Amino acid sequence: MRLSNLIKKKQPLLLASALALSVCASSFLWFSPKTELIGKDFAVAEKQYTQMLTTAKDLKLFPRTTNPDGSVKYTDVHDWTGGFFPGGLWYLYEYTGDAKWKAAAEQWTAALEEGKYNTVHHDVGFVMYCSYGNGLRLTNNPAYKDILIQSAESLCSRYDAKVGSIKSWNPKLSWDKKTMWKYPVIIDNMMNLELLFYASKVTGNPKYKDIAVSHALNAMRDHVRKDYSSYHVINYDAQTGKVLNSQTNQGYSDNSTWARGQAWGIYGFTMVYRETKDKRFLETARKMADFYLKNSNLPKDKIPYWDFNVNQKGYQPDWNYDATKFAVVPRDVSAASVVTSALFELSTYLGKGGKLYYQQAEQMINSLSKAPYLAEPGTNAGFILKHSVGSIPHTSEIDVPLIYADYYFLEALLRYKKLKG
Repeated sequence: MRLSNLIKKKQPLLLASALALSVCASSFLWFSPKTELIGKDFAVAEKQYTQMLTTAKDLKLFPRTTNPDGSVKYTDVHDWTGGFFPGGLWYLYEYTGDAKWKAAAEQWTAALEEGKYNTVHHDVGFVMYCSYGNGLRLTNNPAYKDILIQSAESLCSRYDAKVGSIKSWNPKLSWDKKTMWKYPVIIDNMMNLELLFYASKVTGNPKYKDIAVSHALNAMRDHVRKDYSSYHVINYDAQTGKVLNSQTNQGYSDNSTWARGQAWGIYGFTMVYRETKDKRFLETARKMADFYLKNSNLPKDKIPYWDFNVNQKGYQPDWNYDATKFAVVPRDVSAASVVTSALFELSTYLGKGGKLYYQQAEQMINSLSKAPYLAEPGTNAGFILKHSVGSIPHTSEIDVPLIYADYYFLEALLRYKKLKG
C-alpha cells in the first residue's frame, strides 16, 4: 500500500510503520555504501587474520610477506616491520570490540618488548608505536607508557644536533658503488617521529618534540623537491650537516619519485602538522599529495606504480635494471594504503578544501576494497591485500602481500568510518 493511501485512510499503526521504514530506507541509502564497504573489508580481515593466527605460532617471528611457495615469510623483532601485525590486531579489536582480538594483540605486542632498546636503526618508531602505541590508546595499560618512553630514548640516540636529523641507517654504500653514505636519512623516517611527540606529551620533556621538529624541518628542506616530489635518501656530512648526496635506495633512480617514499612524506608531514599546528608542515603535506594525485603517471584506480618515473626519459638507474623482466610495471598497494590513510586525516585540516582530498581517499579505498587488490578469504597466506612491492632494486618482495600494506589499509578504514564525508 502506498504511503499516500495510508495517510488518506488514517491507519495510524500502518502509517507509523511505513514512516519508520521510509526513514530507515533513506538512512540506509545515505549511509550504506560506506558502512557496507567497511564492514565487508573488516569481515575479510577477520577471516584472513584468523587464518594467520593458526599458522603464526612462534611469538619471536612476525608475519611480513610470503615466500615463493606462497607460505608466510616471517621476521624478528630487529626488523622494521615487526609492529605491523600486532598493530593490525589492535585495529581489528578497535573495530569489532571482540575480546579475542584484544587477547591476540596483547600477546603479539608483548613479544616486541625487547625492541624498546633498539638503537641500530631508526625504525623503533614503526615497531613500537604501531603496536604499543595502539595498545595504549585502546587499553590505557600503564606498562605500555614506560615501554614507549624507553623506545623514544632509543630513537633519540640516533640524533646528532650538528646535523639536526635522526640517522636512519649505519654507513652503507649506495647503488653507484662510489658513494659511502655515512649519515643517511631516508624519507621513511618521518613516520617514526610520532613516537617522539608522544613521549614529550606524557613526560613533559620537550627534548623529544624538539628533535622531531628539527628532523621534520630538515626533511622539508632537503627531501622535498621544488615540485613537491621527494628524494628517498639524503646523505649528510656528520660534522657540518651539509647535504653531500641526494639519492635513492629503493626507487628507480636518484631523481625519480619512489611511490612509497612520497607516501611516507604525505603521511609524515600531515602527522607533524597535527602535533605542531605549524602550517609549513600542512602546506608541505598538501602539495606532496597534489604531486601524487595529479601525476600523469598515476593510474585511474589511484593505485600507483612502484615509482612514478619508471622507464621515463631523463631517469637513469644506478642499479642493474632490466625492463624485460616486467611485462607491466608493478603496482605498489602498500604506497596506496599509506596515502589513503594520510589523505583521510589531511582532509580534516583543510576546511572546505579538504573535500577534494577526502574524495580522492574514498576512490582509493574503493579500489583497494575489491579485486585485484583485496584477497579472497582463505587465500594470500592470510594477508588482506595483494600486489605490493618491497624493493625492486634489491629484487625483493615484488608483487606480494606486505604486512604494512594491511596495517595502513585497516587504519584507513577506521579513519573513513570516523569521518562523515
